[in-house]
Amino acid sequence: MAFHLKPKEEKFFSLLDQHAALSYQAAELLRQAMNEEILKEEALEKIDSLAERADELVMETMKRLQKTFITPMDREDIQQLIDQLDAAIDSISDIMDKMCMYRIGEATAGAKQMTVITATAMKEIRKSIGYMKDLKKNYLKVEARSKKVLKLEQECDDLYHEEMARLFTKCKDPIEIIKWKEILQSVEDVTDDCEHLVITFRKVVLKYA
Repeated sequence: MAFHLKPKEEKFFSLLDQHAALSYQAAELLRQAMNEEILKEEALEKIDSLAERADELVMETMKRLQKTFITPMDREDIQQLIDQLDAAIDSISDIMDKMCMYRIGEATAGAKQMTVITATAMKEIRKSIGYMKDLKKNYLKVEARSKKVLKLEQECDDLYHEEMARLFTKCKDPIEIIKWKEILQSVEDVTDDCEHLVITFRKVVLKYA
């Protein structure tokens, strides 16, 4: 079925795009904090601010869904996309909170690379959201980005297992093991959130491209 966008419906795409931009910014701040390019406390403050703005976008989306008679996509698809984006930024905020609360030391090269992968995946998600206005024209671009995200998710998953093995074999402090185990798992979970978004993208493409 062709995807014909009406001017009054364009706000939904703007809301999704804004949220995707905030999610990417949060992932980039996490990367910077893990790589010690910015103070962790400063990153947490900025990410929390981004998460608050993202929550406002979720609320605005819900309100518009309630009062808009004709939506550019099925209501449940719009709701699912915004909810999954919000889950990702909430996860990033939670990771940053743990990094500050646990007062972690310097991260390993693998842990740093995991956040690089996370930020890259969120960047691809943002670009995919930008193509949603015209899926008939851009569905191949969405699929290409989706494949990149899935590859990044696998790379992060492999790194996670390597880091967990290193943690349990080389770290002698049980408290540090607990701290890093939780943080590494949470970082990997963000790429899982990106994978869930890809699944939704593909479902939407099948309906409207």
